[in-house]
Amino acid sequence: MYHSWLDRWDERRAERGDEVKRRTDFALDTELAFPSSGHPAGIEAFCNLADQAVEDPTYFDEPGNNDLVVERKGDWAKFPSGIYTDVAENNLVWAKVTESRSFDKALVVFHHWNASARYQQIANFFSRRGITVVEMALPYHFERSRSGADYADYMLSPNLGRTVQSVRQAVWDGRKLIRWLKGQGYKEVSVLGMSLGSWVAALIAAHDKTVAKAALFLTAGSLADMVWTGRATRTICESIKPAIELDDLRRAWGPLNLVNHAHHLARDNLELNVVLAKRDKVVLPELSERLIQGLKDAGAEPSILELNCGHYSLSMPPYIVSAGGSLAGLTKRGPEPLIKRLERALD
Repeated sequence: MYHSWLDRWDERRAERGDEVKRRTDFALDTELAFPSSGHPAGIEAFCNLADQAVEDPTYFDEPGNNDLVVERKGDWAKFPSGIYTDVAENNLVWAKVTESRSFDKALVVFHHWNASARYQQIANFFSRRGITVVEMALPYHFERSRSGADYADYMLSPNLGRTVQSVRQAVWDGRKLIRWLKGQGYKEVSVLGMSLGSWVAALIAAHDKTVAKAALFLTAGSLADMVWTGRATRTICESIKPAIELDDLRRAWGPLNLVNHAHHLARDNLELNVVLAKRDKVVLPELSERLIQGLKDAGAEPSILELNCGHYSLSMPPYIVSAGGSLAGLTKRGPEPLIKRLERALD
């Protein structure tokens, strides 16, 4: 009875999201994902370039990244993005900084798609325990939103090239932010990603060896499969499915498939925490299981927590408390006291 109610609650949350989403046209825009490719035509050309990017270990490395100018004012940090887009607001990266009194640890948080607010309760909770929390706005979100847009339709869309560019931009921006934090004297930097933010967090952890821990909430491997099957991305699929097959989308978004980066995520000095929802209709559990298997096949030993809730209801007690308890390794105290303190913080 309770879980039937929970499923209905999740569906109502999904319907609220549907109210602002609009169907947009399918497009390749290959040059956005692969700027040096010229203007090749057709999905096969796009997929060939994506296959090359999967094999390119530098695809998520920003070229010429020695110059880093971060403007800090109060609780905010901002700096120019390494990728220039036609949306001026999106070219300036904003991050909310909730400081602790220590330079031992910092946690960089990457929010979910279409987030309406940052996770201030989580930031306050960890900052009080000696961990500085930095919440970066993903492309086309918050301060980086496109003028007139009702939601972050440029971050994830049926425009294949722009979606790859947006995730790549988020990875470059996040890595730049981590480099700044290390330059500020933080000894250990970890990442936390929620839903779409978990893809960004994982890609950063895979390609930035300075990341010590990665917590991936509501994640999977193939972004293509998530979009194709997920409850939150129906309007995107309405445009994609008449144009290409799923196998084409998998190849086109291959650089974003975390399974293709599993060998990097399996490095010895990276601690992985994964939180999944058994009743998830946005990121289907079977997709998450493919990622877990891919990580294990690559030699990783992720800590896995599966909760009997949905995608949106993870934010509700007791599920969020259990999810927060899985992050005990970020603090110096044990998991049981952490869970109790997190529960009080979220009351």
